[in-house]
Amino acid sequence: MVGMAPPMASMGQKGPEIPKIEQIVDYKNLPCPIPYEELHREAIMSLKPELFEGMRFDFNKPLNPKFFLSHSVFMGPTEIPSQSTETIKIPTAHYEFGANFVDPKLMLIGRLNGGRLNARVKWDLSDNLILKCNAQLTNEPHMSHGVATFDYKGRDYRTQLQLGNDGLVGANYIQSVTPHLSLGGEVFWAGQHRKSGVGYAARYSTDKTVATGQVASTGMVLLSYVQKASEKVSLATEFMYNYSSNDVTASVGYDCIFRRSRVRGKIDSNGCAAAFLEERLNPGLTFILSAEVRF
Repeated sequence: MVGMAPPMASMGQKGPEIPKIEQIVDYKNLPCPIPYEELHREAIMSLKPELFEGMRFDFNKPLNPKFFLSHSVFMGPTEIPSQSTETIKIPTAHYEFGANFVDPKLMLIGRLNGGRLNARVKWDLSDNLILKCNAQLTNEPHMSHGVATFDYKGRDYRTQLQLGNDGLVGANYIQSVTPHLSLGGEVFWAGQHRKSGVGYAARYSTDKTVATGQVASTGMVLLSYVQKASEKVSLATEFMYNYSSNDVTASVGYDCIFRRSRVRGKIDSNGCAAAFLEERLNPGLTFILSAEVRF
């Protein structure tokens, strides 16, 4: 009848479906990938912290906004050479002094420990070119070494050139092919050992997961996967295989960040379990406790 409202749709009846709008990928505006040498950095943070046996206190003393001194005291056992199969450890203590200069375009870090000097330099030569240098100087023969790396960052790619003592030359390149996937490769020549090699890698990363695969002509195959369970908890796993020596190692680990502390640990197929605790006691003062057990 005229003037009557149209009948209402039944309660169970579904309305017309709204078509999903597919996200268009702009392949001319892909993100810049991370450096090739840092492909596994999330897994390394969980599985390979600076493990040692004992405890350490780190104290940083700022002198101005860009320059500060660091003092580290280490206490723990140290293995000594022995002709028997039994491991011999003696209690030791070490002191390490450091000087640090940190600027938005220049970073200088130096560490002195028992006659051994470790130095790091990171210098932004331009917005796209970075120079990185690492060196270790010691009185022991043939133990001093240094490496300089030129890192060029493009719009959606990154390339590096490495030069080191003893005839070390290396180069790598990594390219973003999608917003989450990047592919790369490397070549190197070790003049002292007369060895050369090539390698290939792939990395897939999202906000919650990172999966990386790497293979090299030296016989190494390395796979890693990291899952962020929350903003402060990450779980990681790694599989390493050397098809030249048939060595296989699998590892699982975790990384938990709390308000004033951080706990990391791992266990691998070789029967090694390790834990690493960092506790901020006061501003500038950090307590570190590390342990590694083989069973």
